[in-house]
Amino acid sequence: MKALIEHIRVLAPAGTAKLEGDLSISPACKGVVLFAHGSGSSRYSPRNRYVAEFLNESLLGTLLVDLLTTEEEREDEYNARLRFDIDLLTDRVVAIVDWLAKQPQVTGHTVGLFGASTGAAAALRAAARRPALVRAVVSRGGRPDLAGADAAKVRAPTLLIVGGWDREVLQMNRDAMALMNCETKLEIVPGATHLFEEPGTLAKVATLAANWFATHLQ
Repeated sequence: MKALIEHIRVLAPAGTAKLEGDLSISPACKGVVLFAHGSGSSRYSPRNRYVAEFLNESLLGTLLVDLLTTEEEREDEYNARLRFDIDLLTDRVVAIVDWLAKQPQVTGHTVGLFGASTGAAAALRAAARRPALVRAVVSRGGRPDLAGADAAKVRAPTLLIVGGWDREVLQMNRDAMALMNCETKLEIVPGATHLFEEPGTLAKVATLAANWFATHLQ
């Protein structure tokens, strides 16, 4: 029988900001995964929502949250500055992790991070700053290289997923992986470009992520 997933609209505090999000969880969940998007995306990203729904079906809770406020998103659409502000994105992810861990629906569940693009760097830096809370990380087409020296401080098992045709980002992931000291695995999805728009490639991402979180969040 499929688990009954409860969908809750939330406002997560991050400093002076209130960030809108969608929490999906059930008592049967094995853990909760916070999505950290980047590069001008939001919680309405069809790719992240696809992966989140797959994780829900795999008995994993999810929290999709906007890392920028409405006003900040308008600014970012104009100058594309905030999407590359890794310090800001990291502070937001850390604040949400702290808030999420205190929610009654999440009590008893471990937390994982799923980062895409620049959000992957923020996820890794947040994992380094909250080793007791973040138990696993997955990066999809991410920029872990932007985590800098913090990549070496990550203790959570980390899965890096990159498209086989996304050659520049693939090399960036290999370079970042060489700096990391935790359990790390690189999965290359054949025939996939940066956004995994090719048939079947995003399903492969979702399967890899679900297996990684199911293994490391229990």
